[in-house]
Amino acid sequence: MKYIWLIIFLVLPIAGVLYTAWRVWHLLPFTIAMKWVAVGVLVVWFSTMFIAFSGAIEKIPLFAATAVYEVGFSFIFILLYLVMLFLVLDVGRLVHIVPKAWLFDNGYTSIGIFAVMLLLFGYGNIHYNNKVREQIDIKTDKAISSDKKRTKIVLLSDLHLGYHNRRSDFRKWVDMINAEQPDLILIAGDIIDNSVRPLLEENVAAEFHRLTAPVYACLGNHEYYSNQPKARRFYREAGITLLQDSVAKIGNLCIIGRDDRTNMQRKSLAMIMEEARKKGFISDLHHGKYSNEFLLLLDHQPYHLEEAEQNGIDFQFSGHTHHGQVWPVSWITDALYEKAYGSLQKGNTRYYISSGMGIWGGKFRIGTQSEYVVLTIEHK
Repeated sequence: MKYIWLIIFLVLPIAGVLYTAWRVWHLLPFTIAMKWVAVGVLVVWFSTMFIAFSGAIEKIPLFAATAVYEVGFSFIFILLYLVMLFLVLDVGRLVHIVPKAWLFDNGYTSIGIFAVMLLLFGYGNIHYNNKVREQIDIKTDKAISSDKKRTKIVLLSDLHLGYHNRRSDFRKWVDMINAEQPDLILIAGDIIDNSVRPLLEENVAAEFHRLTAPVYACLGNHEYYSNQPKARRFYREAGITLLQDSVAKIGNLCIIGRDDRTNMQRKSLAMIMEEARKKGFISDLHHGKYSNEFLLLLDHQPYHLEEAEQNGIDFQFSGHTHHGQVWPVSWITDALYEKAYGSLQKGNTRYYISSGMGIWGGKFRIGTQSEYVVLTIEHK
């Protein structure tokens, strides 16, 4: 598995940069000196990605770290589309659809490619910043509350707060969430991106305290990347109730939060359920479902979805996939997961896999959306 990630995050980007640099060299109608400058800019841009990945970003001022992160991680997506665009042109040239002259010392093609990329990623950034509200309504014979017929929950995943999703971004999200007037807010992991440092320096915890409903969350893989003990401390400072292989009961609603599968020692769902049953949180399983409690599962990564059905879960909420963030990566996530995005039903269990509120890397959404989910559970 480690070799697969080596290929994805090292070999393929280097190959992509070499191919793009070669194409740029031949395409731009510049002098040799200016061609070297253009290729040099490409290589320096590429190198910022490695700085963003490394620990060096923790040692530079926050404003500089933010710039390096934004530039470096945006490069990944821009490189992907440059490679695809050049490949289309090269294939077109080989089959004699695209004239050879278009790809060599051609100012018109250069301007055209620049315009396409500018429009595409301008759209991608605007689309990312326009959050989509998804609505899910569930009617159940299980009464969540003795004094309310309907319970309203805002479901979030993959905030990725850090060097790129800053406090100013999160402040807008908090306003959107509060406008829903929810009874609860549940977050399915990856609140933190790759470092707790920017959250502490910007006092992002203060924005969490502006939320008008209780917040419960499970861990995601990025909480482990960002140093899990520090992440847990931030959760406490932010007033977030962390469910790490544990259960919280609110009225007749049981919220089960799993540890992320990054932790190979995490408990099985069956074990968590058995412990909750012994504590009196959950009644005995009867005919494939729990007779009284509404069971809502938070599990960051949507693997082994059958486990929720086997354990009588009413609703599972997951994230992690981002639905690929940009096309055609969304095709890859669709191939990797049983369900990479959207709603699913297995037996009596309903699922929703979210594409996430935030983003990893560059702030672009192409063919996917950034979203929050409003879940209403109504007693029949």
